[in-house]
Amino acid sequence: MGLCRRLLPVLLLCALIPASALAEMFVVRDIRVDGLQRIAAGTVFSYLPVKVGERMDSAQTPEIVRSLYRTGFFKDVRLEREGDVLVITVEERPAIAEINISGNKAIDTKDLKQGLKDVGLAEGRTFNKPVLDKIEAELRRQYFNQGKYGVKIESTVTPLERNRVAIGIDIVEGETATIKKINIVGNKAFKESELLGEFKQTTGGWLSFLTKDDQYSKQKLSGDLETLRSFYLDRGYLNFRIDSTQVTITPDKQDIYITVNLTEGDLYRIADVKLAGDLVVAPEELFPLIQLTRGEPFSRKRVVESAERVTRKLGDQGYAFANVNPSPQVDEEKKTVELTYFVDPGKRVYVRRITFKGNAKTRDEVLRREFRQMESAWFSGEQVKRSRERLQRLGFFETVTIETPAVAGSADEIDVEATVKERSAGTLTAGVGYSQSQGVLFNASVVQDNFMGTGKRVALAFNNSQVNTIYALTYVNPYFTPEGISRGFSLRYRSTDFNELNTTSQYLTDVAAAGVNFGIPINETDRINFALDVTNTKVKLGSGASLQLIDFVRQYGDEYLDFPVAVTWSRDSRDRAIFPTSGAIQRFVSEITLPGSDLEYWKAGYSHRRYFPLSKTFTLSLNIDLGYGDGYGDTTELPFFSHYYAGGYGTVRGYKLYSLGPKDSTGKAYGGNIKTVANAELLFPMPGKAFSDTVRLATFVDAGNVFLDSFDAGELRYSAGVGATWMSPVGVLTISAAKALNEQDGDETEIFQFQLGQSF
Repeated sequence: MGLCRRLLPVLLLCALIPASALAEMFVVRDIRVDGLQRIAAGTVFSYLPVKVGERMDSAQTPEIVRSLYRTGFFKDVRLEREGDVLVITVEERPAIAEINISGNKAIDTKDLKQGLKDVGLAEGRTFNKPVLDKIEAELRRQYFNQGKYGVKIESTVTPLERNRVAIGIDIVEGETATIKKINIVGNKAFKESELLGEFKQTTGGWLSFLTKDDQYSKQKLSGDLETLRSFYLDRGYLNFRIDSTQVTITPDKQDIYITVNLTEGDLYRIADVKLAGDLVVAPEELFPLIQLTRGEPFSRKRVVESAERVTRKLGDQGYAFANVNPSPQVDEEKKTVELTYFVDPGKRVYVRRITFKGNAKTRDEVLRREFRQMESAWFSGEQVKRSRERLQRLGFFETVTIETPAVAGSADEIDVEATVKERSAGTLTAGVGYSQSQGVLFNASVVQDNFMGTGKRVALAFNNSQVNTIYALTYVNPYFTPEGISRGFSLRYRSTDFNELNTTSQYLTDVAAAGVNFGIPINETDRINFALDVTNTKVKLGSGASLQLIDFVRQYGDEYLDFPVAVTWSRDSRDRAIFPTSGAIQRFVSEITLPGSDLEYWKAGYSHRRYFPLSKTFTLSLNIDLGYGDGYGDTTELPFFSHYYAGGYGTVRGYKLYSLGPKDSTGKAYGGNIKTVANAELLFPMPGKAFSDTVRLATFVDAGNVFLDSFDAGELRYSAGVGATWMSPVGVLTISAAKALNEQDGDETEIFQFQLGQSF
């Protein structure tokens, strides 16, 4: 019917053309187009089905008119004949001179204009009234999706000179309708509150102004109903069904009521689990992957997950195209399900060739040495996955994708193609930050993480603040040997003025160091590092130095040449380095100055932070950080400038930086040789999409302190609060608001703490 309505004016127009005008067939010697203002004659000629020199008669008239109407440029087309000249008279549609949108708040004007442009309504384009009507309907739909059911949209078209128009779209958004009540009818096995807990749409909470979870959306409701269906199917209710869904809105279009009517059906349990088909892998290896037990409720989710685990197992044995299909046999009388997994492994597949694309700067060998899948070996899905993860951890690439196309003409061979998008090979940065404890931070660095495409790292860094001045030059070759043993060198200078902190003993240290280090990979997650340094430390006591500092300098002097050796074991199984949600990072560090050093002492520390994914949104992080140090030989104690400190970010928030622990004779924090810190955090992203990838929020509980010579659990300090971490363009911004829970006399507390910028 729509097509007929559009063609009717054309047919009527053709009927009005004088029969004598084009009745006789003639040879077109010329074509003249009248009425053009903006459109070039050449554009019209390009759409005409008849050309100069061709024969035409009245039978071709409808085709010519239709071809010009289809361009959308004209609202009237007439044909006439003057001798052997075809005369086409057109009336152009007006051009859009400007589009003015007013009244919109929920949707940005820029986004609205982009949406209009996508459907053909933009400044400079031809105006078409039906398109404007369609856009009004689309705008209403977008506002309805945001819960603004009282929206009013009025458009005006104002003619301008030179066959142009100005379009005005006035929007009255109205108030956002929110979900007042969600009712579930027919549930018996589960409480309504438990079922509603699965819904993304709710009746609102204290974060709803950000999450918008109390705004009705048809698409979100469909997703919630599918989630509800999965909830029951994963708990054994095979015959569950949703009978109906009613959505009603109050007359004032402010409140929405949703009612879901359902039938649960009976509970079905698993009677037996079997394997069938071509079992190229021993059943004893496959059955543990099918994590289903006789007598437990049937779960669609666990059935599918078990099939996926078996498929991955076969894939790791070279059967890249294996199919594992669970087939349930339902006994309606006994309300049981007998599951049979049919295994079709297909042919065993070998990797013919591994190729890399997109690495214009990075050498092939840098990528190939990270690959765990080998050429001419059986294909392994796990090895390919691990290879991709290792390439991503290099930090050289923005994206890494791996494809496994079949080899033409071969049924048992595939190629592995890794495509990378490289990051900038080197960076030159300079910045200014601010730390609550260290004041203004000035930093600059020249870093080449992938020097000359070899994967080697070369860095020169500078950092300056009221407390610290740091210069550092480092070089690391991660593959000093083909086996992945790394070797690095470093030159460092650090000047620390504790007089500026006002919470610790008053002194200044200048440390110059040079060192070499080696790293040995143990497996995919574990690594051992060895470091040997030569350090020269100068100590200058402040005017208000404590008796402890004076006694130490009197006994050991104020300048020390030491040879510290450090051995570090680390294990990193996090899913990613920034904002991880699962896995853990552990580190054990032992350091000792070699005999013959001016100061003979040792330190050992262990830290373990683990992430537990509670849901797609929430992650639980638990951390413990322990340390102990002491002197040996002619040095009877751990030097005071190597003491552990606690308080502030990274230890116990809510207490001033470095303020906890034993005090010296002046009442300032002196640090200790024993450190005990524990943290528990509930992590979740910033609600909304704008900052979900760059901001993470947290609620936390901290505990810890430092001690001299002996641990005392009664002296542990506790705090609780909330915090946020933002990966800002100028560095990492960390903010916390914490309350000290058991402060004692002499403790220095600080509710609000923050730090902006990174030290090098």
